[in-house]
Amino acid sequence: LVHVSYFIQKCVDWAAGNPIQSNELPKSAVQAAFFWFRVVLSAVVLGFSLAVIVEGLFTSNTTMWDGVPNAVIAFFAVAKLKKSEQGNAPFAMKT
Repeated sequence: LVHVSYFIQKCVDWAAGNPIQSNELPKSAVQAAFFWFRVVLSAVVLGFSLAVIVEGLFTSNTTMWDGVPNAVIAFFAVAKLKKSEQGNAPFAMKT
């Protein structure tokens, strides 16, 4: 998903008037098409992600759903702890 950063790099270099210097051979037509496909796909996925986040913010859907059990929330909270902080409980050892 970070391929869109190549597009940003090319735009900044173009705006600054600096050509991109590379030690790589020039891309073939197939390689160039695949490169730009990945750039466009990354831009679409990031745009969709941004749309979902903005929609959630404007509709106040930013909290955990009511149907998610507390055990699931606790599992993910324990999973983020360091192994030394998790303890020896059976469920803590499964993370």
